Amino acid sequence: MRIPTATYRIQFNSAFGFEAAKAITSYLAELGISDLYASPIFKARAGSSHGYDIVDPTQLNPEIGTEESFENLIQDLKQKNMGWLQDIVPNHMAYDSENKYLMDILENGPDSIYVDYFDISWNSPFGSNQEPILVPLLGNFYGDCLENGEIQLQYDESGLSINYYSLKLPIKLESYASFLNRNLGKLVTNLGRKHPTFVRLLGLLYSVKNIPSEATARQRRDQTEFVKGLLWELYTDNSEIQAFIDENLELFNGEKGKPESFNLLDNLLSEQFYRLSYWKVGAEEINYRRFFTVNELISVKVEELKVFNNTHCLISQLVEEGKITGLRVDHIDGLYDPTQYIERLKEKTGDTYILVEKILQHGEDLPDNWSIQGTSGYDYLNYVNDIFCQTENQDKFTQIYADITGNKTPYEEIVAEKKHLIIDRNFAGDIENLTVLLKKIAGMYRHGNDFTINGLKQALAEVLTRFPVYRTYVTQDSLSDMDRYYIQEVTEAAKANTPLLSHELNFIQKLMLLEYEDSLTQAEKDQWLYFVMRVQQYTGPLMAKGVEDTALYVYNRFVALNEVGGEPGRFGIELSEFHEFNQKRQNRWSHAMSTLSTHDTKRGEDTRARLNVLSEIPDEWQQHVRNWMEINYSYKKNVKRVTMPAKNDEYLFYQTLIGAFPFAEEEYSSFVQRVKDYLLKAIREAKVYTAWLRQNSTYENAFIDFVSAVLETPERSTFLEEFLPFQKKVAYYGIFNSLSQTLLKITSPGVPDFYQGTELWDFSLVDPDNRRPVDFEIRQSYLQEIKKQAQTDILKLIADLLNHKEDARIKLFVIVQALKARTEYLDVFQKGSYLPLEAGGRFKEHIVAFARSHGDTTIITIAPRFFTKLIQLGEYPLGKQIWDDTYLYLPKEVSSSWKDAITEQPVQANGKLLIGEVLKHFPVALLTSTTT
Repeated sequence: MRIPTATYRIQFNSAFGFEAAKAITSYLAELGISDLYASPIFKARAGSSHGYDIVDPTQLNPEIGTEESFENLIQDLKQKNMGWLQDIVPNHMAYDSENKYLMDILENGPDSIYVDYFDISWNSPFGSNQEPILVPLLGNFYGDCLENGEIQLQYDESGLSINYYSLKLPIKLESYASFLNRNLGKLVTNLGRKHPTFVRLLGLLYSVKNIPSEATARQRRDQTEFVKGLLWELYTDNSEIQAFIDENLELFNGEKGKPESFNLLDNLLSEQFYRLSYWKVGAEEINYRRFFTVNELISVKVEELKVFNNTHCLISQLVEEGKITGLRVDHIDGLYDPTQYIERLKEKTGDTYILVEKILQHGEDLPDNWSIQGTSGYDYLNYVNDIFCQTENQDKFTQIYADITGNKTPYEEIVAEKKHLIIDRNFAGDIENLTVLLKKIAGMYRHGNDFTINGLKQALAEVLTRFPVYRTYVTQDSLSDMDRYYIQEVTEAAKANTPLLSHELNFIQKLMLLEYEDSLTQAEKDQWLYFVMRVQQYTGPLMAKGVEDTALYVYNRFVALNEVGGEPGRFGIELSEFHEFNQKRQNRWSHAMSTLSTHDTKRGEDTRARLNVLSEIPDEWQQHVRNWMEINYSYKKNVKRVTMPAKNDEYLFYQTLIGAFPFAEEEYSSFVQRVKDYLLKAIREAKVYTAWLRQNSTYENAFIDFVSAVLETPERSTFLEEFLPFQKKVAYYGIFNSLSQTLLKITSPGVPDFYQGTELWDFSLVDPDNRRPVDFEIRQSYLQEIKKQAQTDILKLIADLLNHKEDARIKLFVIVQALKARTEYLDVFQKGSYLPLEAGGRFKEHIVAFARSHGDTTIITIAPRFFTKLIQLGEYPLGKQIWDDTYLYLPKEVSSSWKDAITEQPVQANGKLLIGEVLKHFPVALLTSTTT
């Protein structure tokens, strides 16, 4: 198994493909990266900017390169001894015309050979309801789209199709008869009944109308292709047939302004195996499982072995050929049986490095029976971030938040409230489907016979909203103690909140724990299990939408903590918790990924590093915010006695400016637009005054106008005059936070990952802001400059980096030096023990330090924090005059002679390390020592 030394995440798209990646491999290798970490590279929806909307997992995405360019990139990486970590998407595919499997289902319905590829209502093993599969992709109400002529019937070599802009859907074979029977008399007149072409057409119609009821799916498919092929021959060979079909198309497509003229097309659509609808209908009437609430992403039944084998054939081939050396599994919690999936993936790919995208809540661990290397690193991100938040100021920030915004609701209550909101507005159809299944099960038992559909729905909703983790992993063969604990805890919390539903909740708990009664048949046990497995597939999406995409935009007490997998209700953690996490990680998940930024993080790593500075200075922060709100009050709007924007949103605005404000003046104009785009997304995600499903243009415009008034006249802005000195102060201290967290990531247990571009300052906001193009030319030039100067006079280089901190070369320098050490002492970092080091002296709380040891080598990481109490603005956290008597206790039996891998300077110690001596030249240190 190849374990990466360090990975670099690339977001492939049409503007950055295989050739562009090949152009930076030398740079990545020079940086110290061992493995390219690729976003999905399989054929995606046309124009995809991210690759997660796959239409065919058996092909490479032609928009990011040819097979030749892919091979050239692979060979280039191999020559540099670099690996390829591939992000794969087993949970869903795009609901798109290019998805041949889905289009076959829409054309052939239950007889499609791909009918069990997707999680649709036909696949329910306990129901016979074959209602049309919903296609909730219209931009307006169906009737309006139809009568506006936006939905059109078209014909080409592939057959008759329903078209709505770029969406192209096939029609069922029987509907060809409805189409071809129209105006058939006129064709008889023109051709004559005995004309060979007309006779062939009649034969075609006969075969359509007389499909044997016992026909297999394969036979039906063959007949469909025969009919379509024959009709195309007739159309291209005979002008009369061509005119007949073209006139019928015109007739079916109606005339705008004449509603009755669309009756034919309306009737034709009503015959299909699918139902076109307004996209908002999906929230309440969905009958297929989606990725979260995204109608355009339909979930795959990868638990079906033939589906797994087909969707993973190219992946396994690339692994077998040594082109892919590691896998990252996207949204593992969405799968029906994640444990089974991992077992099959291991069987198919052998001894391959595997990570999963799994959001672990505080104190949660991965299932012990997963044979993988760990998570993609959100757990690490949050632990690192939390140690830079000064926990002792929690009460102050809570009070500031209440005083400024009026918000006093605890975070935990907001989470429950927003999960209920998501169930009511976004998952109503999904919960309805689960409740119907639950009602069928309950109706079979005397103690559940009187449960009403409404009572069961309320009870189920209450259970789902109370889950503190993304999901449990109960299967027929496995019910862990932790899963049992979560289920019982959730049920008790639900009963406390809704005591009138205690009977229903007891029944749901019995189901979730698979406490089968002796009288159950095997079929009834299967039904119980199916319900449990289905429920487990929805707790994750509910957590993601209710927490990540709603609560985190509502609870703005301190947004540095509002991160995927984070717990904003906790105000940071004690340093001991970070060390405990790292020790457990070293013992069990030593090759998991360590990251600070991803394509899904809510804020860039250096944005959070700045914001964490605020946790140290609550009084100063409060004073400034009050001043800013007073200055900007005149820019607000009053509509029907409601002041816009609301104080909570305004508070988010100021935190956003503090964290993301650029160093370079030339970036200001684009920054203003980025902030507007971000805030518009943020208030829609919050779903308080506006939302994606019910946009309130009045509030949105008022907020954006407010931002424009505040930011777009910098030369005359009283606000900016007051704001910038404080922002620059926070940004100054934030630089040192960034250097510390970067070093911690590289040296902690795990594989350090670098999201594209983050080797320089990353002041990004949520996607799509964090997926902007990366300027690799400037990064390459910086790297060459740093390496050249380091070889001649490294202390002079360091002095220059400190004097020009804002250009971010100082962060790149830390990465270069730390990765060089990581490569040189790889066994220490991959296999070495982890020992927290205790600091003493005046500023002991400002030091994060640990030792990694393996064989004769010991490496010590020293990363300071809480700089506002350590140095004045303009000072550096260097030397004895700053650190006074602060020191580190050294492990026993270690050398007294050390070398700092960052500065390449010698350091002496005698049982203790004086921090002022170690941090004499640079704000962080990585000490190495080998005893002989």
